[in-house]
Amino acid sequence: MAGRALVVGGGGVTGVAWELGMLAGLAEAGVDLSTADLVVGTSAGSVVGAQFASGILVEELYARQLAAAGAEIAARMSTGAVLRWVWTALSSRDPQRARARIGRMALAAKTVPEAERRAVIESRLPGPDWPERRLLIAAVDAESGEFRAFDRESGVSLVDAVGASCAVPGVWPPVTIDGRRWIDGGARSSANADLAAGCERIVVLAPLTVGFGPMPSVAAQVRELRKHARVAVVSPDRAAKQAIGRNVLDPARRAPSARAGRAQAAAAAPAVAEVWST
Repeated sequence: MAGRALVVGGGGVTGVAWELGMLAGLAEAGVDLSTADLVVGTSAGSVVGAQFASGILVEELYARQLAAAGAEIAARMSTGAVLRWVWTALSSRDPQRARARIGRMALAAKTVPEAERRAVIESRLPGPDWPERRLLIAAVDAESGEFRAFDRESGVSLVDAVGASCAVPGVWPPVTIDGRRWIDGGARSSANADLAAGCERIVVLAPLTVGFGPMPSVAAQVRELRKHARVAVVSPDRAAKQAIGRNVLDPARRAPSARAGRAQAAAAAPAVAEVWST
């Protein structure tokens, strides 16, 4: 499709906050990304994408990140868990097979009950209905490793789609949809920016950018997109990384992460505007 796409990638609860701070700061600088024809969301970005595409004013979304964490559940992905995830991904050169192995790890992990986690996801969303704006939400089948981009035509509820995309392996329970279990879309790519292929102008907000094994980095996907589109990529700067801290799943870091994203937006605005507005 022609037009403009906003890609919002994964990065935990601090990634949600940083992305919303960035979107608010860009709007304040005169770069309104709410005019996107397509929104692509992965993990944290699925929350931001669903919120942003719904039409809620970005200042309201930003203000929520400065408030108390509410229903959020504090969690931590240990260094050991990260290493197991990386080792599992590196254990196969076949991307789908590697994702299936990550899925098996997720299915075996002890987590909070699925219903408890679903309530958290539901509390983040403006409502149960998909927005009218084109929205793609990335997720991975935990058993087969199949990658899927859910949309309003998929027959999957918005809460389940976002919950699946946010189901960090080893931390949160896989989400059951029509008898299948689904995990974080970040198991394929931290941003899945390639889903924006076909758009002429693309802005990627990527709290996490690395790739390993058969998982492509954001840079690799963007190189391909730039063969046919104008693309701007924004990731946390040094100050934002300090605000985010080491635990991206800590709700207590939401407010500083959101403020850091907003502060960084002033420097990012010219490059984003060049792609988006000219």
